[in-house]
Amino acid sequence: MIAPSILSADFARLAEETAAVRGADWLHVDVMDAHFVPNLTLGLPVVQSLLKATDIPIDCHLMIEDPDRWAIGYAEAGAYNVTVHVEAAKDPITLAKNLKAAGAKAGLSVKPGTPLEPYLEVLKHYDTLLVMSVEPGFGGQSFMPEVLDKVRTARRLVDTGHLTLVVEIDGGINDDTIEAAAEAGVDCFVAGSAVYGAQDPAAAVSALRAKAAAVRG
Repeated sequence: MIAPSILSADFARLAEETAAVRGADWLHVDVMDAHFVPNLTLGLPVVQSLLKATDIPIDCHLMIEDPDRWAIGYAEAGAYNVTVHVEAAKDPITLAKNLKAAGAKAGLSVKPGTPLEPYLEVLKHYDTLLVMSVEPGFGGQSFMPEVLDKVRTARRLVDTGHLTLVVEIDGGINDDTIEAAAEAGVDCFVAGSAVYGAQDPAAAVSALRAKAAAVRG
């Protein structure tokens, strides 16, 4: 699956930018609060508007403090998947249950320096694992291949039935890096500038999907 990130889109033309990636599996929306990460992007009102403007399932990535308080609003608004950071969540298991009760899939994200092992039991309550392959906060960063060990661990646990979730990766995904990520076992690839920096964003989505599929089969 390919999830174009609107962090790389033209914020003045978001409705048209979502239409430009027809055929995408998810639309990745980065919510940043300038506290958990040193950047400020958009919040719930913009997500509510996007939900009216597109049929592509919205994949909300909340890089915010106190997601236990704020995340449920995104699920109630109609986001398909709502991902919170394990580094910010106070009670991630209860939060996962609340997100699902509000109608969304529940996602858990880990920063590049956060190990997976302490959270394997927590992940049993989640539908998506988002492995960050750059430090969260800004688009256009270089891919960190060392995080693929976490992807391999998650893939093994999914394949052996210990976890039931989508393995997603976010950060520096492009023509040069998607094959290594696919080989490690990623299911869903967030791509920002690789899609929105292309002449034809929809064609870029198809090309990235084809590259990943050639590896994963």
